[in-house]
Amino acid sequence: MKYVKYASAFVLLFFPMLTTAQGELEVLPVQGNVFALFGPSGNTTVQVGPEALLIVDTQPAALSPKVLEAVRRLSPRPIRHIVLTNGRDQAAGGAGNLAKAGRYVRVIDSVDPRGGDTRASIIAHVNVLNKMTAAKIPSESWPTDTYFTSEWSLFSNGEAVQLFHIPAAHTDGDTIVFFRRSDVISTGAIYDATAYPRFDPREGGSIDGIIEGLNRVLDIAVAGENQEGGTVVIPGRGRLSDETDVANYRDMVTIIRDRIRNMIE
Repeated sequence: MKYVKYASAFVLLFFPMLTTAQGELEVLPVQGNVFALFGPSGNTTVQVGPEALLIVDTQPAALSPKVLEAVRRLSPRPIRHIVLTNGRDQAAGGAGNLAKAGRYVRVIDSVDPRGGDTRASIIAHVNVLNKMTAAKIPSESWPTDTYFTSEWSLFSNGEAVQLFHIPAAHTDGDTIVFFRRSDVISTGAIYDATAYPRFDPREGGSIDGIIEGLNRVLDIAVAGENQEGGTVVIPGRGRLSDETDVANYRDMVTIIRDRIRNMIE
């Protein structure tokens, strides 16, 4: 996409790549208030604005210092919300570190179930919390705010942010995040622009759920003129995409599923 090339040139001037022992962390403006961090394990989405920062997926814990360095270059505002698209290491490994470095802004001081916890909030589907507690992951990385419905939303930096639960995709706790004003979708592991889809049946994942998630992305996304541009999609791994990219990936996954089913039969 043309705008990605121009954006890349801009960022190389003002946000140079951050080299890590495990690879490189690259920062790119996406659209509207949204930026993306591309790391060796996957992608992180960052919404900037006058209030605070909202982050989708955190990278593994080992990359937290580099993620925080990149985020602080984007904005001096504190991290307020961290959304986890699933509970695996790429999405949630650094959640505890980033939450500790952030700050939760109280709306009503007298009634707050968080008590004295001032860390940034960690938001995920309730199934993610259940899996993390069962796996005995340190509690500092657990979601502090969960939802159990098919959709949930919040308002951040003057923008509506919608969360859509996909019940049986990569795992049973996957969330798609849609930044409505910026017109950007963060898919987590449901869409991997670098490889075939990955899902874990032991954690409730399925190939049919992956396809359902991709169809949900396509329901939200709107293509630009001549099917170029429009809604920008940030995959769990790989390059920025548009509606056509996701549709081609969905078709590929569907064909492979059907062929393998026929072979089994």
